[in-house]
Amino acid sequence: MPGTGVVRLGALSVRVYWPEMALGSLLAALAAAAALLSLTVGDFAMGLEEVVGALTGRGGVMAAHVVVEMRLPRALTALGVGAALALSGALLQRLARNPLVSPDIIGVSAGATTAAVLAIVAFSGTALAVASSALAGAVGTALLLYLLAYRRGVSGQRLVLVGIALTAMLGAATSYLLTRTELTTAQRAMLWLTGSLANREWPHAATVGLALALLAPVAFLLARPLALLQLGEDTAIALGGRVQLSRAVLLFTATALAAMATAVAGPVAFVALVAPQIVRRLLRERAVGLFPAAACGGLMVVGADLLARTAFGGSEVPVGVVTGILGAPYLLYLLARGGGVGRGG
Repeated sequence: MPGTGVVRLGALSVRVYWPEMALGSLLAALAAAAALLSLTVGDFAMGLEEVVGALTGRGGVMAAHVVVEMRLPRALTALGVGAALALSGALLQRLARNPLVSPDIIGVSAGATTAAVLAIVAFSGTALAVASSALAGAVGTALLLYLLAYRRGVSGQRLVLVGIALTAMLGAATSYLLTRTELTTAQRAMLWLTGSLANREWPHAATVGLALALLAPVAFLLARPLALLQLGEDTAIALGGRVQLSRAVLLFTATALAAMATAVAGPVAFVALVAPQIVRRLLRERAVGLFPAAACGGLMVVGADLLARTAFGGSEVPVGVVTGILGAPYLLYLLARGGGVGRGG
């Protein structure tokens, strides 16, 4: 493939598609710039020079507290959540060979949502309990999805169909829980259901950062088996690919990334669906595009959070509302095109 090179890291050789790296680096730089800009926004207005001073230890005590303790964890959480969701969506879309697949569609986010709402409604759970429940719900749903979809292997089409059924059932369970609780509790649950980055602290940023540190390398190392799977199962086997093992590991990786992001911020809509598609169109589908997808996801969530804090007349709205407003038209565009749905890639 033109534009491809090999980078050697000791005994390890990594094949690199340079346009993919260039696009990923550009999107990552834009995401970092948006995150830096977001540090200036809040009740205590600050300029970029003050923010940089606080980050480098040259600012005052108040500025350091506002930037480092209050705003920086939120910005880093936004970057991590966006990257994790987009990376999860890119893996699932490649595995299913369907551009409309995402954790929202196949039940992973729905499992996290139902478990989190259960923790809020039935047990009045703390933030840690809700996050833990969401993580357990997402992982449990993914295991059930794999078991139900497994028939001498897991095909992309069966995975999608079973996932849609699970999403419908879990959505009904969530609705039932909300109707059986008090209004104040239901309001708390609804805030979580929209996806929010309000009051995020260092433990949230550390959680999603650790998830990316552990799982993103797995996804990147399995980029070649993922590319082989795009050629069809028979061709992948003929070329030496361990299809079922690779698919299982990639599915687990995608699920875990979405689960951690949802546990930290709630179900932030459409990021996992839209970010990989933007990257694929920019690259003209010449690469798997995992790194640019992750960077694009981070940029989307940070940008949406910035809009959520500034574009609604001084009142902050949940970030999931903004991603929903921006992502829904793109989903309609994909559905209207129709020609690529359900086909390879």
